[in-house]
Amino acid sequence: MFIDELTLTLRAGNGGDGVVRWRHEKGIALGGPAGGDGGRGGDVYALAQQDIGLLARYRKHKEFTAENGDPGARDSLHGKSGEDLLVEFPVGTILTNRVTGRVISLLHLGEKVLLLKGGNGGYGNEHFKSSTDRSPKKVTKGYPGEVAEFDVELQLIADAGLIGLPNAGKSSVLNALTKASVKVGAYPFTTLEPNLGSFYGYILADIPGLIEGAGEGKGLGHKFLRHVRRTGMLIHLVSLEGEDVETAYATIRSELGGYAPELLEKEEIVVLTKTDVCSREKLDETIARMKKHNPHVHAITLYDDASIEDFARVLSRELERVQKGREAVS
Repeated sequence: MFIDELTLTLRAGNGGDGVVRWRHEKGIALGGPAGGDGGRGGDVYALAQQDIGLLARYRKHKEFTAENGDPGARDSLHGKSGEDLLVEFPVGTILTNRVTGRVISLLHLGEKVLLLKGGNGGYGNEHFKSSTDRSPKKVTKGYPGEVAEFDVELQLIADAGLIGLPNAGKSSVLNALTKASVKVGAYPFTTLEPNLGSFYGYILADIPGLIEGAGEGKGLGHKFLRHVRRTGMLIHLVSLEGEDVETAYATIRSELGGYAPELLEKEEIVVLTKTDVCSREKLDETIARMKKHNPHVHAITLYDDASIEDFARVLSRELERVQKGREAVS
């Protein structure tokens, strides 16, 4: 099951208590104070990993606690500090601390971010020895670690996102370009979760199909619109099986703009799919009409390897161009 949002309760470790202890020296009934300080509680860190399915492991287990620090010991020994807790999240995860409002975005593989600090250990009685108190019995308790609920939201990071109405052929095209082996079929609501594939080192994401009204929460696709935000460019697939290609194209553009207007500013390639269902004359006419909306229009069918290979060459060039543009800006 693909999960892209949930809430976790995280706790840093508590500090260990300080203790009262005394030195035991030969011939002396009671030596000086020798109680050690408590160990520090473990911190909580987020660690970014390249696995979009990671959040599914937290579907049933949603509370995690770092290790507590040990109490101090005799002979002035400090308690052992608690082990830190590393919670793994997919690259692209946004974490919002409900207590402080702090927002953390994990954008890079291997990125490690401190979420919560463990509590300091308490002081043992040796800490309180002074010229006026040679035998202190005072100690302090360990301090509690930080605790917070975190809203967790995944926004996929991909070089290009395949978008379109249900059954536009996104999963099939992803398979053809990347060998992703995504299950495909003529389902009324198409893919139920995003899929990723590698295309000459670039990451392509198959975004589940949208329906009219998705931007307002209708259908299955609305919850996946967030994943379009971080794609470098859009590959907009429109099936030639539909009666009105321009309306299908306009529907998706409307949903993107309704959800977040900046999505309409992304680089976009239009791909007319399933060309095998129409005549050459109709295809040429449709391409001419679509170029009035977007000059970058291509046509493919999975039954013609040449059309897939031609598009793959075009896509590779476009991805390289977009990447160079982003690098120049940064």
